[in-house]
Amino acid sequence: MSDAAQIVVIPEYVDCELVGGERLAREPAFWLAHLLVTMGDLSADAQDYGVAPFAYEAMLERLGDAGQPWPVLRVPFGGGHTVLAVYANFEDANTVEFIVRHPSWGRLGYLGQCGPEPAGPGLSWAELTAVAASVPQGASDTAGLVDQAQRLLLLLPMLGDAATPKEAWAVVARALVRCGIRDDVAPRFARELLGTDAVDRLVEPSWTLAEGNPVPVCSLGHSPRRVPIALGITLEQARALAEALRGDGGHTSG
Repeated sequence: MSDAAQIVVIPEYVDCELVGGERLAREPAFWLAHLLVTMGDLSADAQDYGVAPFAYEAMLERLGDAGQPWPVLRVPFGGGHTVLAVYANFEDANTVEFIVRHPSWGRLGYLGQCGPEPAGPGLSWAELTAVAASVPQGASDTAGLVDQAQRLLLLLPMLGDAATPKEAWAVVARALVRCGIRDDVAPRFARELLGTDAVDRLVEPSWTLAEGNPVPVCSLGHSPRRVPIALGITLEQARALAEALRGDGGHTSG
């Protein structure tokens, strides 16, 4: 499967060849693969979700191919911030890394990762939905995802929040249908993805403000957000990020 995609430069990813993966997101096979790689069971029958098995297998091969540039999918949101999902494919391990950055920071904010050494959660429900909805005015799909359903599903693996509303499954199910998952299985799939009954999600995290920093932190010890995002950025930059994560939007940190 050929990307024919633009080169993406993330200065902090030294000696890594990265390409924009937004073209992949046009295919239902991508969404099934992304969600099963990060949150589900890779042995699931793609046909049950309305995805052709050959397309699903080809997508899995591309997303995990260590011989090709790493696909990066970008979610630009308020104030010039961007969340990125990076398919980091080494010869001996495949990891999906979720980061947030701003060009003025000089560092990355680490949300978490899915793979052999998972880390998270990286977003509360309020943050996930706010970022998904915060499509910058005039944004183009050449610079990142602009469809709110795609943005929500891309970042869903980073969700962990005791305050996630009971009706969240319906929001996720609608996004799944919009991205090509069969409407008769989307509600069940959404509930599975939210994982309220999964053993590894019995301890639900809470989100609170730490003294001296406006960006919420997570209560779970294995979450990178046990400390504020991009620790070391200025207070003004942290305030701008906090506003953007709330969906307050237009402030540009500097």
